[in-house]
Amino acid sequence: MPRITLVTGQWKQLVLVVLIGANLRPFLTAPGPILTDIVTDTGMGYPSLAMLTLLPMLLMGIGAFVAPGIQAVVGTRRGILAALAVLTAGSLLRSVAFGSAWLVLTAALCGAGVAFIQAAFPGIIKEKFPKTIPIVTGLYSCMIMGGGALGARLTPVLVNSGYSWRLALASMAVPAVFALCAAYWAASDTKAVKPDSSLTRRLLRRPRTWALMAAFGLVNAGYSSMVAWLAPYYQAAGLSNSQSGNLVAVMAIAQAASALVLPTLARRNVDRRPWLWTTLVLQAAGFLGLAVVPLAFPALWVGICGAGLGGSFALAIVTALDHLDRPEQAGALVALMQGGGFLIAATGPFAAALLGNWSGSFASAWVMHLACVTITFFIYARFRPERYGEVFRPLLA
Repeated sequence: MPRITLVTGQWKQLVLVVLIGANLRPFLTAPGPILTDIVTDTGMGYPSLAMLTLLPMLLMGIGAFVAPGIQAVVGTRRGILAALAVLTAGSLLRSVAFGSAWLVLTAALCGAGVAFIQAAFPGIIKEKFPKTIPIVTGLYSCMIMGGGALGARLTPVLVNSGYSWRLALASMAVPAVFALCAAYWAASDTKAVKPDSSLTRRLLRRPRTWALMAAFGLVNAGYSSMVAWLAPYYQAAGLSNSQSGNLVAVMAIAQAASALVLPTLARRNVDRRPWLWTTLVLQAAGFLGLAVVPLAFPALWVGICGAGLGGSFALAIVTALDHLDRPEQAGALVALMQGGGFLIAATGPFAAALLGNWSGSFASAWVMHLACVTITFFIYARFRPERYGEVFRPLLA
């Protein structure tokens, strides 16, 4: 893999990439392995528990649309500092979350902070690392998913060591404080302009924009359901909270590795579809194993599903960027894909909870996501690179 050569001052920005990336998922993955303790204490049902994932994902989707405008008004540095402060506060407030409504509110606070950061950070990477964008973006993606592994692994360890589930969740504020300090030390303003609303409208008139949203959303619905329900699914099958937390960590580590490796392997192929289909095959095998023989090889099913999800996330962004040559147009398309996609993905945990209540098992949810993977396969079939210019040319020439 190519080596990152840093000029003076860039190493501070790289530290920022690592620390901020590592804080964007722990608040999502941390509750899953200890949901049994949360339910025992609060009496929350599946629909309420689904809100812990659904609300942040909704906010991430909305953030892709509104955060660039906020960034243009308040500035990148102040926006990042405020977002990290909100994320830190959301985690800290979980230490006094004595009711389900309060716990859901903390999830919304964390999601709001992450929503701004996720929208702003690709532009920061592009400006600060213009010659190594793919490498630094891969590192950023790895840290996002590696942070998810940290959240899933740490909370059951703390609970089993005698800490309350509230303090275990609140511990996610510690790395957020480090990121906040790093941002105060290293963050600087980047060029930020208000989004071109006419460009957004023109993109939304094209069916390909909606196809990209749908594919991104259907795949990430699987991720959001895995984050919310994988640990409870295996705890119901007899595994401990620590063992189920390990499985969520395996998923996140496999995601991180795949998000870094698959785009690198695919970089010489103009047609990304074979690699996109590969990620769907991995997901399909994983969801099928989870639904049919979950206890036979749990780490295998979780690992290959995670690899498919992580690779698909990264390759979807690359594929969207491939469609347009002008950076501002390609960036707007990616923002729309992620915004609409996260709104779709937010429905995953809630739909899984409803199916689980109806059928008595989350196995039905994995079958649902297997169907989503199948639909996505046919959407990807339309992404022929020789037609990229054609599908947008009438409006963006």
